[in-house]
Amino acid sequence: MSLLERVAAEGLLRSGRPVLVLLSGGRDSTCLLDLAVHIVGREGVRALHVNYGLREAADADEQHCVELCREFGVPLHVHRPKRPETGNLQAWARAERYAEARRMADAGDVAAGHTATDQVETILYRLASSPSRRALLGMAAREGALVRPLLKYTREETAAYCRERGLNWREDETNEADVYARGRIRRSLVPALRTVHPAAEQNVLALNEVLRAEAAVLEALVDEVLAGRSEVTLERLRALPAALQALVVQRLADEAAGALAPGAAHRAPEVAALSERGTAELDVGGGVRAVAEYGMVRFQRRLETAAPQPVELLVPGCVTFGDREVRCEPAAPAPAPGVLDRAALGETLLVRSWRPGDRMRPLGLGGASKSLQDLFTARRVPRRARAGVPVVETGGEIAWVAGVAMSERFKVTDSTREAVRLIATCTPQGEAAPRP
Repeated sequence: MSLLERVAAEGLLRSGRPVLVLLSGGRDSTCLLDLAVHIVGREGVRALHVNYGLREAADADEQHCVELCREFGVPLHVHRPKRPETGNLQAWARAERYAEARRMADAGDVAAGHTATDQVETILYRLASSPSRRALLGMAAREGALVRPLLKYTREETAAYCRERGLNWREDETNEADVYARGRIRRSLVPALRTVHPAAEQNVLALNEVLRAEAAVLEALVDEVLAGRSEVTLERLRALPAALQALVVQRLADEAAGALAPGAAHRAPEVAALSERGTAELDVGGGVRAVAEYGMVRFQRRLETAAPQPVELLVPGCVTFGDREVRCEPAAPAPAPGVLDRAALGETLLVRSWRPGDRMRPLGLGGASKSLQDLFTARRVPRRARAGVPVVETGGEIAWVAGVAMSERFKVTDSTREAVRLIATCTPQGEAAPRP
């Protein structure tokens, strides 16, 4: 079968599925563009070229892509990002390329011209720089909307295809230079491995296939442990073999980060050792922290939720507080959850977030004072949720905390003539607050 027939049979490019081709002008992306036009159809193909302005030949590369797309009848978008003054240029270029591609892709795929040769170089680089099993998995043929239709084929095969089709391409001189790590791997490490074994590159790719198959088995084991949940009990986590424990921690950290959270797996023993009493937290890297609360451990991004601004609540009345609606409405003067003596409350209440040091005299404790922190802990209110819990005060004294407690002093008694009920419910974006 020809390269065109094999790529078409694999289904990463298919008729009726729009695709945006990342076009550098090199042999691989030129080959990919031609394949996309033949398999998808010209009307379903667009191209993106990013002119980083990092090389003297950058503008000539851009012009080549313009002419190539004009010849194919394919729309081309050229992106010219502003070069940063400092930082990792390769990381910046990669981020710019994929960010622009995501912006343009809509409902279709984004196709990159990575080849088997690139896969070998990537695995060797990660083997040297990233001490993890996942590093050896290399690049996947599909990652969400990103597809790599040429990942099974070598750079020599894409060059042969271009020559057969009479397609010209541009050469990036930095690919053969020692300026970047990939160039050093290409020029020095890969040839050295060939001297050890002539099939060194094929053996790296074969190992990659084995590891990917084994990774699927390991992921199934993690699925079994989590059973669709985004948290796990500390008891269950501690009972797992160390290797599976690390995989579970890594999965949960990745999901919390919305991306890879490198190194989280190495913190698995520390995560498993978190206390089952109250709340305990541990930063695991990648902008993620593990949070253990009452025997359960979950992961979240290290983002602090700002407390909603205080608001005044008329008696009766209704206000919005963060993602909650807090209402004060007339009620029968009888003991019930959230029902308070209207005369004791006054005409205006303040709805605010809790503050360190807050105390109140909860109903049922005979007038004894308790800190809100202790009350939150007793009611198992997660620390992440506490800032959004409505605290209602009057005259500087806390009368009611949604879902947590109401004050002894404001309770309904036999002498109460009028009463009101305080209620906190969710707005469409929030979660309902339980009532005490």
